[in-house]
Amino acid sequence: MPSSLPVPTPSSLTVSRRTVLAGAAAATAVTALPGFPGTAHAAAAAGPAAQAAAHAESAAGSGAASTPYRWRTAVIGGTGFITGVLFHPAVRGLAYARTDIGGAYRWDARAARWVPLTDHLGWDDWNLLGVEAIAVDRAHPDRLYLALGTYSQPWAGNGAVLRSEDRGATWSRTDLTVKLGANEDGRGTGERLLVDPRGSDTLWLGTRHDGLLKSTDRGATWAPATGFPAEPSATGQGVTFLAPAGRTVYAGWGDGGATLLRSTATGWEPVPGRPTGPAAKVPIRAAYDACARELYVTYADAPGPNGQTNGSVHKLHTVTGRWTEVTPVRPGGTTADGGADTFGYGGVAVDARRPGTVVVSTNNRWADVDTLFRSTDGGAHWTSLKDTAVFDVSETPFLKWGEEHPKFGWWIQALALDPFDAKHLLYGTGATLYATRDLTHWSPRVRGLEESAVRQLISPPVGTAHLISGLGDIGVMYHDSLTASPSDGMATRPVFGSATGLAQAALRPDHVVRTGWGDHGNGAYSTDGGRTWAPFSAQPPIAKDAPGPIALGADATALLWSFVHWDGTRHATHRSTDNGATWTEVSSFPKGATPVADPADPTLFYAYDTDTGNVYVSTDSGVSFTVGATGLPAGDTQFRIAAAPGRRGHLWLSAKWNGLYRSTDAGRTFTEVTSCWASYALGFGRAAEPGGYPAIYQTGATADVVGVYRSDDEGASWTRINDDAHQWGWTGEVITGDPRLYGRVYLGTNGRGVQYGDIA
Repeated sequence: MPSSLPVPTPSSLTVSRRTVLAGAAAATAVTALPGFPGTAHAAAAAGPAAQAAAHAESAAGSGAASTPYRWRTAVIGGTGFITGVLFHPAVRGLAYARTDIGGAYRWDARAARWVPLTDHLGWDDWNLLGVEAIAVDRAHPDRLYLALGTYSQPWAGNGAVLRSEDRGATWSRTDLTVKLGANEDGRGTGERLLVDPRGSDTLWLGTRHDGLLKSTDRGATWAPATGFPAEPSATGQGVTFLAPAGRTVYAGWGDGGATLLRSTATGWEPVPGRPTGPAAKVPIRAAYDACARELYVTYADAPGPNGQTNGSVHKLHTVTGRWTEVTPVRPGGTTADGGADTFGYGGVAVDARRPGTVVVSTNNRWADVDTLFRSTDGGAHWTSLKDTAVFDVSETPFLKWGEEHPKFGWWIQALALDPFDAKHLLYGTGATLYATRDLTHWSPRVRGLEESAVRQLISPPVGTAHLISGLGDIGVMYHDSLTASPSDGMATRPVFGSATGLAQAALRPDHVVRTGWGDHGNGAYSTDGGRTWAPFSAQPPIAKDAPGPIALGADATALLWSFVHWDGTRHATHRSTDNGATWTEVSSFPKGATPVADPADPTLFYAYDTDTGNVYVSTDSGVSFTVGATGLPAGDTQFRIAAAPGRRGHLWLSAKWNGLYRSTDAGRTFTEVTSCWASYALGFGRAAEPGGYPAIYQTGATADVVGVYRSDDEGASWTRINDDAHQWGWTGEVITGDPRLYGRVYLGTNGRGVQYGDIA
């Protein structure tokens, strides 16, 4: 199960603490960095630069006002792939975590929660929310380094290194000339960034496609390392890890040939006697037992986290040069039910004070479920910690995934052992971070850490929950509280991976429907406002391979379900009037478009054909559609329509860098809203005055700043409600206000969960 969905190319971006202390720290960080405040629109996220500049120039001098907001994160707990955890070797209680799309965190031992360190990264820097590697300085505990860059494809920006002298409270930044890939294959390897054990001024950065980089001024400037013999590949893994062993640095190499290298007085050399063969094709991670002078290395036949079927564990005595295989269990056996027990090895950690005590993790072991193996005699004998594990996931019930008990985990490549406590062990999975203090009892260690990619949001006008969310990988959540993980976990019957659709009947809000990727059905309905669910008793055959967005008529009578395959292929939309028991094709509906229900008139449905720039309208509850307005912006699948609650026929079209358009005649005509030049996501909340027009919220731009805005006068003017400390990278998927609380807004991010704001 993937932990995050990637952001596609710029032409079709679709994806995929909040204590006072954290906010203040981030604000300080932003003011310390030239170019961060007032993030301008970027070609990478907002369209052609020349077009954006023209819009910004025309809007100059009419920029929006701003108002103070308090921003917090709706608590779910983890929800994404934890790719690295790192204890500081010399400071008790100091630790850091990295994620593939959700930034980096510092553990606050006093508050017992994670503090986000990269929320200040804005719209231009969406590609930097993926953390490729973390490094700390043993001799200078306040120094912290992050290597950032989510994708290495040509359409993604280059990576960057952030460096801090105060544990991430403030940052200095160096933009790299190479790309990194924190959400690509191999993201669980590492760490690829290292402070040289021979001197704090020297840093090493292993890249995927550009070899080894070196800095001699504490990360301010970088250049290719001289004497590094491995040849980089445009398609390979490059340097998979950098590990210190005494005064020597070892480098894992994932592109074949010399899979392990080490530094010398004059350069680098392959390590003699290194393991070879299919089970040792890619070195994943390494850890050095300084007491025994042994370097442990985990291997697999692929970089992971997916695709590994073989692997091994070896140790090198760094004084004698002798290699010993210490693999706990060799992959390839047969499980109890006759399946093939294939997997690789991932994380490795050693006890800093007890020689020979080492822990390793399996990875991609789906048949028999992944585990941790622990040895106290240098790998001669191993014990599976899964066999005695007792889990308490009451703080994050979704981890049961609809079952009676949670599984031990999957995608286990992040593994860390507290250097001050031999029984304090942490490991990351594709959905959370587990911790133990006694090697038996485990619970999530994720307070403050949220990594979900948010696709849909509903704020019901009545009921217990103020929020229902649809997420990538983790399905649908009913938020009966915003400060605790949903008590019922994720929506079940069926359990979804990624949610693709979520809709509520405006006139009968107890009726909600959802769609998504599931193994036992792809759609479900609720008649109690989203707390409990029943699967559609039938579904169109295409639903299994291409579940898409869904709309529910205002009176809950009619359903319209659109189908879009993961590769972009669009299929005919279907209609149901019996909660999904039977379906009929709607041939006049534009294939792949997102259906929208009018919130005041059950007979009205709308669709926007992004290929032609035409709006389609149904006046017979979705039975048939005819063309309404024409000539609107076309060519981008993320142009979308939002319907104003309580207003028949009031539609708003967010056309990204083409601006914002409005209709008051049910889609027959649209006029441009000239108060903003860009609109990426738009939603509505409680009006400022009783009986007034709903407050409008959007991610967009009124001048040169892409931000979060609110309008209380039907779009005539806008107030910016986020600030430079709270930007969260790319936020163009979904936003909605609260119909019961004026000023409350919920914002979906692509890796930092649901952010919600209130007027301060």
